[in-house]
Amino acid sequence: MSPTLAWIALITAGIFEVVWAYFLKQSDGLSKIFPTLLFVATLAISMVLLALSVKIIPIGIAYPIWTGIGAVGSVLVGAIFFGEALTFLSAIFLMMIIGGIVGLKFFS
Repeated sequence: MSPTLAWIALITAGIFEVVWAYFLKQSDGLSKIFPTLLFVATLAISMVLLALSVKIIPIGIAYPIWTGIGAVGSVLVGAIFFGEALTFLSAIFLMMIIGGIVGLKFFS
């Protein structure tokens, strides 16, 4: 796998982390079968892509970026789809997470 493909896999894994978090919420504590199956499938895809990416990208870089994408994306999904609060202060902290992700990508 080339470094470019490793980064694509990592970013895609982060996006799938957001998707599985969405389906986890939709599963109502894993009590609804279809959202639960989608949760498990997207979780597996996310993990496989993360595993592939760390063949090239150091785990100390890949894992924080993966969790950062998931954290920021999950907060945005919660606000957009579930009406969860997104305050000005929480938006600033999300920008700090994004800054950390960019810093890890370009300065490590």
